[in-house]
Amino acid sequence: MKYVATFDIGTTAVKGVLVSTEKKAVFSLSVPIETIMDQDVKEQCPIDWYHAFCSISKEFLSNGVQAQDIIGIIMSGQMQDLITVDKSGKPIMNAILYSDGRAHEEADDIISQIGLETIVDSTGNFFEGSMPFAKLLWLKRNHPDKYSQIYKILISSKDYCVSRLTNQYVTDATSASTAGLMDIKSKAWNVNWMKPLQLDANQLPDIKYAQDLAGTVTKEASLESGYAEGTLVYTGAGDAGATTLASGISKEGEYNINIGTSGWIACMSNQALNRRGVFNLAAMPKDKYINVVPFLNAGGVHKWISKTLTPVNEQDNKYEYIGKLLNESQCGSHDLLFLPYLLGERFPVMDVDVRGCYIGVSAKTTKNDLARAALEGVAFSIKQGLETMIKEAIRVTLIGGGAQVTLWCQTLSDVLGQKIYVSADAEYMPAISIAASVFISQGLEKSYEDFISKLIENNDFISYEPIINNVEILKKQYDKYIGIYPQVKSLF
Repeated sequence: MKYVATFDIGTTAVKGVLVSTEKKAVFSLSVPIETIMDQDVKEQCPIDWYHAFCSISKEFLSNGVQAQDIIGIIMSGQMQDLITVDKSGKPIMNAILYSDGRAHEEADDIISQIGLETIVDSTGNFFEGSMPFAKLLWLKRNHPDKYSQIYKILISSKDYCVSRLTNQYVTDATSASTAGLMDIKSKAWNVNWMKPLQLDANQLPDIKYAQDLAGTVTKEASLESGYAEGTLVYTGAGDAGATTLASGISKEGEYNINIGTSGWIACMSNQALNRRGVFNLAAMPKDKYINVVPFLNAGGVHKWISKTLTPVNEQDNKYEYIGKLLNESQCGSHDLLFLPYLLGERFPVMDVDVRGCYIGVSAKTTKNDLARAALEGVAFSIKQGLETMIKEAIRVTLIGGGAQVTLWCQTLSDVLGQKIYVSADAEYMPAISIAASVFISQGLEKSYEDFISKLIENNDFISYEPIINNVEILKKQYDKYIGIYPQVKSLF
């Protein structure tokens, strides 16, 4: 039996999955990663990623798998980071993570220098301080001693692990889309943007596609990881690319909803969408794009009601408690509405000052109504976002922690009036999907579309059908919901 070693270098953990050439996950392991947080600062140590990678790899090879049985190594990873290394490949400093927005002043200066319209037309995205391009300028201005040591910068956490394995400095087109510096059509860096800011374009990594070979395992990396010297290492993809593929999306008309702490709606298309609030990424399949609508408020709303509505003496079991409240609630929450903007929002409205609110509280309102209205509010917000992207979907899948809340899945189906699919094996789907790049490169699979088609056929999906009575109730609620924000925004 032959295997592909796949990894996801995430923000909370490094996860490895050994995938057989029969497209089955046969072994998995996760190692937690520490994040350094202080106000606007969000950083991680790249060496921690690689040590976790090596630890997991050695576990792979201690369970009866021989090094020569590994036909390829491939990873996905968090994107939009600034990772700096010197000529020896060692990190100069901690990686500045995608959620770190310290470079907002530099972002404004870059916009002033280049022009926002020029940036948006080329990159397909709005520009702000979380972009690696802005972070690089921040580093040059605030820590010139560290900037002077830079040999290469990398954009995704997995890029660093690839560099440690191969001594090659590459990133993939999906990750490069988040840098604020790549032309999304040509998949080339806008090097001319760097000169006026006195930034060195030679520091940029090469851009490749997920299925492209990045290099092979070096002698030194072989000793560190356990893999055979010369083992093929592929470029891999940013996590959004792998997750989108894992959700069963490979063509237009298919949409994925992710309900994590925050959330998004993603679809695959043949072009970048020039619409307010839509973030565009190059997809893993060449000449395809991922169009993403991001939400600040999704699973975090469930966490909030679980903590807020659960009695103090039952906080240890708050999710079980809130589950009981939800299961005993009624669709429509007795006409109670909830605007779910606990953290402000970036879509379907872009307003950092707005906050959440309940509308329609009466003497008859119960805890059950408060809980259910909050989840219905998130579903309404998702529907509002989805309507900006499409008129009709042929397939909608759901992933993330919210997909584990059965009532929420049903509510989304009812609100959207659409059948919803949830993978029963969601934990391993991204790893299996990223393995597709190796299978395609080695001629073991024809295309991403064929691979995803087989993946869907061979994996169990739980489906939720709209309940007609619920659809009617929630349609009336939604019509009222979309009028809330225009009425309350002046209060914040």
